[in-house]
Amino acid sequence: MKKTIHPDYHEIEVVMTDGTKFKTRSTWGKKGDVLNLDIDPKSHPAWSGGEKKLVDTQGQISKFSKRFKNYRSKKIEKTEENKTQNEPQINKEKK
Repeated sequence: MKKTIHPDYHEIEVVMTDGTKFKTRSTWGKKGDVLNLDIDPKSHPAWSGGEKKLVDTQGQISKFSKRFKNYRSKKIEKTEENKTQNEPQINKEKK
């Protein structure tokens, strides 16, 4: 590595939310600094498999569901209606 273009790579201490500590090498801070985490794999629901709950802020999901509840059936009806309109009409009367 060229010494003039890369950041300093040194050892730091990381403190997890439950108080456990470990040492790692990083470019963050200075040699010997302590990084205190607010969120880590032990406490965040994305990693810990916490309660999976869909948050419906201001009723957005219910509004969407209400608006599009008949979408599929209306779409099918319209395609059937278009098919009957586009069929050629045969004149069965002969003169």
